[in-house]
Amino acid sequence: MGAMSDQAEAMLEGLDSSQLQAATATDGPVRIMAGAGAGKTRTVTRRIAYACKSGRWQEGRTLAVTFSVRAAEEMKKRLAALGVGEGVRAATFHSAALHQLRRVWPEITEAPFPRVATDLNDIVARAIRRAGDGDESDEMANRALLAEINWAKVSLIAPDDYARVCAATHRVPPAGLEPDRFAEVYEAYEHEKTALGQMDFNDILLLDCHVLDAFDEQAASIRRSIGWLTVDEYQDVSPLQHRLMTLWLKGNRNVCVVGDPAQTIYSFAGASSYGLLHFADEFGPLSADIDLSRDYRSTPQVVSCANRVLASAPNREDYLRLVSPRGKGMRVVRTVYDDDEQEARGVAQRIARFIQDGAKPSDCAVLTRLNSQQRLFVRALKEQSIPYRTRRDAGWRQSALGEADQARRDALEALALRAEPGVTISTIHAAKGLEFGNVFLVGCSEGLLPYGSPAPGPELEEERRLMYVGVTRAEDSLHLSYARSKDAASTFSRSPSRFL
Repeated sequence: MGAMSDQAEAMLEGLDSSQLQAATATDGPVRIMAGAGAGKTRTVTRRIAYACKSGRWQEGRTLAVTFSVRAAEEMKKRLAALGVGEGVRAATFHSAALHQLRRVWPEITEAPFPRVATDLNDIVARAIRRAGDGDESDEMANRALLAEINWAKVSLIAPDDYARVCAATHRVPPAGLEPDRFAEVYEAYEHEKTALGQMDFNDILLLDCHVLDAFDEQAASIRRSIGWLTVDEYQDVSPLQHRLMTLWLKGNRNVCVVGDPAQTIYSFAGASSYGLLHFADEFGPLSADIDLSRDYRSTPQVVSCANRVLASAPNREDYLRLVSPRGKGMRVVRTVYDDDEQEARGVAQRIARFIQDGAKPSDCAVLTRLNSQQRLFVRALKEQSIPYRTRRDAGWRQSALGEADQARRDALEALALRAEPGVTISTIHAAKGLEFGNVFLVGCSEGLLPYGSPAPGPELEEERRLMYVGVTRAEDSLHLSYARSKDAASTFSRSPSRFL
């Protein structure tokens, strides 16, 4: 018992007071508000390891879910290093649900297990033809329709309900379709998929919900396997994921949610920080409610900039105010260029100077709002003979890619990083969860960041949070810039982002 106690106590070494409070709160519902750079993954994995090594939890009944394959793999690696990697399951929502479905499927039906679809665009094209909207299909329109179908499914909106939701919320369907016509395409998509014996990524969660709802014996078996649940990035939970989580628990109060409302940047795809902010209303009384607001990643100058970005938010009280325990760093650099090409060249020249002074190319990142901004920065870095790699938005990662596809992409990115440790050119969305010594946040003008210069409201606040995420990727230096015009021929003059 003494050895076990020593092993458990070792899991708490090096944690600050707030992290320690979080790591030792092992019973009942717990909420951890974890700001950028606050050691969230370290705290969560130490909490799980401490609970298992102290005998409070059983490893085989401990589940931690997160939102990307990369994050799940990082959690597995850290848990293994802490000596609890064998029994504890760390997975994405989809991977955990798929594992559960495969285990109970033979007990439910003799039908073959549906295959996860690999070409959803083809299924959308089939659905359009089935719904009678012609034989010609436009790839961009198909992608927009697929994104809307994904949004409806994660929002728990069936085809029959879609038109009513549009009427109530003034939502406009994509590809120029009226709500009723989109609902017909949506329903045809479901029929086509079923006829092919396939399911999409969201069907995995919907099927798991159905099993938990309708099959008592199998539901009880799944619930027995989840004695203690941790949900990471809880601000990104969709209504569908929330439903699955509550069905997993069904009276079990041993749940810990971890997140940061200020990093909610996927609202357009159905994610909502409502569950995180109102966790106590749903699961209270809470055993512990802890804020992790020390940003160990960034300098005080970067942290001050991040706090200023959020300062004008109408719901400022929902967001943590970060503090940095680091020593004083470089001032935040703000630069205005004449046009986009000059901005790209200026950024590349500054990166070249960092490298000349001893920085590695991989210490630097150029963050853009849009994929289309990256071309000029690629060219400028090539002119300086600086190696680079790009990370682009590919839709909402968890909806657009299957587990195997995402695992391959993450593996290729890791391989590229080792083979050619170049400057990262990334959209802000794709950079979430990453950190870099020197960050160049470009295009900080109205129309780009915030994109489209939205009026006050949800869209503007999503853009504000995106700016915050971009700023908080920086460890040592932050460089904010924009160009007054697109090119020399442009007569339109840009103004600086209101977030600055």
